[in-house]
Amino acid sequence: MGAAAHIHSAEDARRLAKRRLPWMVFDYIDGAAGNETGAARNAAALDAATLAPRILRDVSDRSLAVDLFGATAERPFGIAPMGMCNLSAPGADLMLARLAARYRVPHGVSTVASTPMERIIEVAEGHAWFQLYFSGDGQGTFKLVERARAAGYQTLVMTVDVPEVGRRPRELRHGFTMPFSIGPRQFVDFALHPRWSLGQLAAGKPQMANFAMPGFDFDRTESRARATWDTLARLREMWPGTLVVKGVLDPRDAVALKAAGVDGIQVSSHGARQLQSAPSPFHALPTIRAAVGAGFPLFYDSGLRSGEDVLKVLTAGADFAFFGRSLQFAIAAGGEAGLHQLWDVFSAELSSAMAQTGVTSIAQV
Repeated sequence: MGAAAHIHSAEDARRLAKRRLPWMVFDYIDGAAGNETGAARNAAALDAATLAPRILRDVSDRSLAVDLFGATAERPFGIAPMGMCNLSAPGADLMLARLAARYRVPHGVSTVASTPMERIIEVAEGHAWFQLYFSGDGQGTFKLVERARAAGYQTLVMTVDVPEVGRRPRELRHGFTMPFSIGPRQFVDFALHPRWSLGQLAAGKPQMANFAMPGFDFDRTESRARATWDTLARLREMWPGTLVVKGVLDPRDAVALKAAGVDGIQVSSHGARQLQSAPSPFHALPTIRAAVGAGFPLFYDSGLRSGEDVLKVLTAGADFAFFGRSLQFAIAAGGEAGLHQLWDVFSAELSSAMAQTGVTSIAQV
């Protein structure tokens, strides 16, 4: 029996991934800022939320499809942008892209993806959103915007919650850097995980692929603190497609973003990877929904671990949700089969929760 068959929950995927990944890589994916109380706060907020069961309703015919910017997505959840996904397994970016194409959901393509943005959107059959980091003086940033437009991206996601890269002690203890800096500690770590190491050796060292060509430089540790509302205005002016701003937790910022002409907002704490003391996005979600009003596109990520969690955030005011690190763990645990297994788990959990609560479509939530 393959490893994928043993994945019945997000925690199963995490447990199996922890066995297979080098400690440095697992802690890069799994870690959060500070002593990780922010991540615990996210989980506790979702765990404490309840769903009200309803009875004696015909819920035999249920649909998980949802409208997303005028198109139909087969699920009300997609793939959050994650950097260096190919660390979880060679080819992980394209596994996610194929999943996005199959279910017609957005694949968030990170600025620091380990596969070029052009290749990902091709494999995703257009179901890809490009996630943008502003860094330095912005010169390279706006080059990436033009490149994403030329590649055919219709939706741009500006991430605004990383003015400085968060301090994640688990990464720091391992000496995690991109590109890798290999010393005695990392060598021992890789040697003790030969299956991962041999696979990576055969595929070639993962790199930040969007910066592998001349004229595109990126320093992961470079300050991103110079982005302002003027930066957003310039981006709005030059981007003709859909513009989403990700990393919003304050309703005042949400109102200002709506007034600035963005097309959607993603409520997120970056998986609690940036500011340990940030509030739970789940608690911020209803206040932001109230501030921007009904009908304005509102998305959610951070801490989702099940289909029931998706139903909770939809009930609290989100229109769509995004899974992150759990998908990487599924790939690390069982490859592409593991990814599809966990996706099916999330789908089944959501469908079952809808039946229990008496709804047959996402529009009824």
